[in-house]
Amino acid sequence: MPQKRAGALGVHSIDHFDLQVPDLAKARNFYETFGLDVRETADGLELYTFGNDHCWGRIVEGPVKQLRYISFGIYAEDEDALLARLDENGVERIDALDGTPGKGSWFAGFDGMPLNIVVGDKCSPDAKTQFTVQSSKAGESGAVFNSKAPQTRPRNLSHFAIYTTDVIAATDWYEKNLGLRLSDGSGPVVAFLHGPHGSDHHLLALVGSTHRGMHHSSWDVGSIQEVGLGSAQMMRAGYKEGWGVGRHVLGGNYFYYARDPWGSYAEFSADIDYIPADCEWPAAQHAPEDSFYLWGPDVPPELVSNLEPGAPE
Repeated sequence: MPQKRAGALGVHSIDHFDLQVPDLAKARNFYETFGLDVRETADGLELYTFGNDHCWGRIVEGPVKQLRYISFGIYAEDEDALLARLDENGVERIDALDGTPGKGSWFAGFDGMPLNIVVGDKCSPDAKTQFTVQSSKAGESGAVFNSKAPQTRPRNLSHFAIYTTDVIAATDWYEKNLGLRLSDGSGPVVAFLHGPHGSDHHLLALVGSTHRGMHHSSWDVGSIQEVGLGSAQMMRAGYKEGWGVGRHVLGGNYFYYARDPWGSYAEFSADIDYIPADCEWPAAQHAPEDSFYLWGPDVPPELVSNLEPGAPE
């Protein structure tokens, strides 16, 4: 059964995200290569994971790549109280964006980011996702031939990372208004927020920048082998820019980031920490060297380049 933290008023999931890109064909090829079930709609594309009918992402066509909005899911019994709190806190209500499903309520979030609040089923995990380690026995071959290697296919959206102009102030905004909770952070550089009703170590990550934008979407897979195979399937298809394979410190997950055609990333993530609804996580601030990665290749300088509109000349 879905978890619910007693006495906590807040969102339970990222229902979906919405991107605008200048070329839908390129977007389709990237996300299909990544292992997602990409479906055409009258408005553009929708992103699913195989075997799951939940739409995790929407993509529409426009002149530039831009994160249009994030949709957060809430329990039906919490809707009135949460919307009342947003109104009491002076959060501005806005009209629904063009070409959206038209459900729920709309607000201007921190940095003016359009946010959609919608009643829906909890789609964030209710337990730590399964992680497998396979090893051959003595006298048995552990070879996996390239000709028979399976495609990595993510199971669900783990978290979403956005750029913000003020990590500390944005953390406070999401805590006070949407009920998210700080898991760990590194001052003005980055913050990781989890959902109060049970979620991975971070449901939303905040990365410091000059302006808002999308940094990456992160997708759960079941093993470090799948992370590695995912990196290979992206590079062999021509998506050679990225970062990994490695292991994060905060969250503890194994990762590979594939760079999309517009400079954002999609992450294969395995074995991330899980924070149950009844857990009092010891939130803390950490030095930069203890907040990023434990091992992996050198960080490419473009990893934190925010290429969405709004950058200073």
